[in-house]
Amino acid sequence: MLASIILSLKIHAARNAFFIDGKYHTYGELAERVAETQKALQDVARNGEKFVGIITNNDFQTYGSVLGILFSGVAYVPLNPGNPVERSLDIIRQAGIKSIVASKSDALTECIEKGNVGIQLFYTDGFSAAGEPSALPSLSGDEAAYMLFTSGSTGVPKGVPISFRNIESFIDAFFALGYELDETDRFLQMFDLTFDLSVMSYLVPLTLGACVYTVPEDEIKYLAVYQLLEAQEITFALMVPSILAYMRPYFEDIRLERLRYSLFCGEALHEDIAREWSACVPNGRIQNVYGPTEATIFCLAYDWIRNSSEKKSMNGIVSIGKPMKHTHAIVADDRLMPLAPGTQGELCLSGAQLTAGYWNNPEKNKEAFFTSSQEEHRRFYRTGDLAYVDSEGDFVFCGRLDYQVKIQGYRVELHEIEHHARQHPEKPNVAAVACRNSAGNTSIHLFVENGAECAAGLIDFLKARLPYYMIPSRVTSIGQMPLNSNGKTDRKKLVQLAEAG
Repeated sequence: MLASIILSLKIHAARNAFFIDGKYHTYGELAERVAETQKALQDVARNGEKFVGIITNNDFQTYGSVLGILFSGVAYVPLNPGNPVERSLDIIRQAGIKSIVASKSDALTECIEKGNVGIQLFYTDGFSAAGEPSALPSLSGDEAAYMLFTSGSTGVPKGVPISFRNIESFIDAFFALGYELDETDRFLQMFDLTFDLSVMSYLVPLTLGACVYTVPEDEIKYLAVYQLLEAQEITFALMVPSILAYMRPYFEDIRLERLRYSLFCGEALHEDIAREWSACVPNGRIQNVYGPTEATIFCLAYDWIRNSSEKKSMNGIVSIGKPMKHTHAIVADDRLMPLAPGTQGELCLSGAQLTAGYWNNPEKNKEAFFTSSQEEHRRFYRTGDLAYVDSEGDFVFCGRLDYQVKIQGYRVELHEIEHHARQHPEKPNVAAVACRNSAGNTSIHLFVENGAECAAGLIDFLKARLPYYMIPSRVTSIGQMPLNSNGKTDRKKLVQLAEAG
């Protein structure tokens, strides 16, 4: 992977590598940024530091520094400047970070500069010219390339180190899916660098000599995505399905003939909206891809096909398809034993894309990973997702284990409620959450986006389709679904709203 990027820096020097905030940056300029970062961090690498923090601003300096850190033989840990400072400091402590690269000052850098936390700050505007990138260091495939921190059930973020071997395996499996891509392609990059889908969105195009188009930080995300897709004639886009819900009112006016690959990941992709989106991308291959951070970006893929994909859905959610080249997947029961096709259980993943485990967290590793004596002693990760395998070997996503709740002793799947609510003639964007009512019992709260008129009739609509125990106790119209930094529906915020109301 790094060798391919080095080649791109050399042979595509005059081509555009990034389009950020309306400005192009060439591979030649990127090579200079990489070299400057390598030079600035040479002592860091010599001192044996494992991780370098980088504050994830959406600018050329940050992307150049990410590569420069990798080329220095040190792993990077992205730090979102929008996160609370205490959360970032907790990540810094867990990773043992002693050096941080930043393209500009923010609350975190100010805290570090004022406090006695033993962190060395490297501002990119202070980097000196260094010519071309130096030779790549000798790296073991097991060494970490980056570490992302995901939310933890206890409120403490968990570190997920991803090795060079994990990334190389992903890129090999990615191209094995049959994409026809080259240096003329234009890739959308809509994610914050703390989100693993961003890694594919910028690393893959850089191995090709293609151009990466990033979404501005200070604009409404779905509008900025649409504008880039249309104005810049994007040819490859990986997005979260929530973006489609916001663009849906404008589908009649959207026609992206240059978009050849339209991938979705990170959330459930609904059959109805995929079908409507297909008219907007008449020449596009629509794929639903799946994978947790622990299995390096994504590791299952399914090609959505009009008139044949509906039968491969569960509660209106598109199938997640088959494991990619280096992934082995099973559906397991409560005893972690493989289940026969057609039987619903927990989706578990194995293979070369799987992380070695959470950073310094043996207790969580014991919960999340296991070795199966029934599957050639493979090491598996428990995704917490419910699925089954159909007669054609495709995995069908059935929801999250933690989206299952018990109401009056019955198991209730929140995705099923959402699916039926979406069948209302108004086709609302909805989200169901479980929360505690004033009596301390679990109840279901359904939020409807811009649906004041629709909300009033939804209860009766659902009563005609669902058993009594699955009917939401409350339906609330909300102006706009809250989104997290990566464009996903922020369900934790919805639970807070439900419990506060």
